[in-house]
Amino acid sequence: MPYLPTIGLETHVQLNTRTKIWCGCKVDSTSAPNTNICPVCMGYPGSLPVLNAEAVRKTVQTGLLLGCKIGMRSKHDRKSYFYPDMPKNYQITQYDQPLCLGGALEIDVNGKKKTVRINRIHLEEDVGKSTHMRGVSGVDYNRAGTPLMEIVTEPDLHSEEEAFAYLSALKRILQYGGVSHCNLEQGNIRCDVNISV
Repeated sequence: MPYLPTIGLETHVQLNTRTKIWCGCKVDSTSAPNTNICPVCMGYPGSLPVLNAEAVRKTVQTGLLLGCKIGMRSKHDRKSYFYPDMPKNYQITQYDQPLCLGGALEIDVNGKKKTVRINRIHLEEDVGKSTHMRGVSGVDYNRAGTPLMEIVTEPDLHSEEEAFAYLSALKRILQYGGVSHCNLEQGNIRCDVNISV
């Protein structure tokens, strides 16, 4: 019996802004642990976040590069859940009113063209970084609050070759647009895969 995998991808892209999404702390993966933090990115009571305009601009720019419709109104939502390296125990993200809707990316797989539809592109904040050592774990919150763009496809992919072609083409576009460094070793671009068979 033949099986047909149906694949949708959620690609998380760290934007190459100088500061975090809700505060003025610098984004720098080379800094000593827990040195680029403040009451806002740590979620202290009474701290007031201010949205990074450059993060919004780079998300909209990505939407334009992918042929998305740019929303005239967007909002952020609070998604509450516990994660060991999320200092606030909630994430500020977008759900029903993202910055970008629709769009598509054309890929080439073994000489055949295929269009992968984009469902949405929304802006959220990244979490910290856990490091696990023998018998102990450490958390570095420097990355917490880094602007993170999430690009969600429709379930249009049906093989690992198509998924690889899509991610390769997307990475080239993001680097060409100057939106992200897309450095895999630094976690600038990561992907969640949703598969049905």
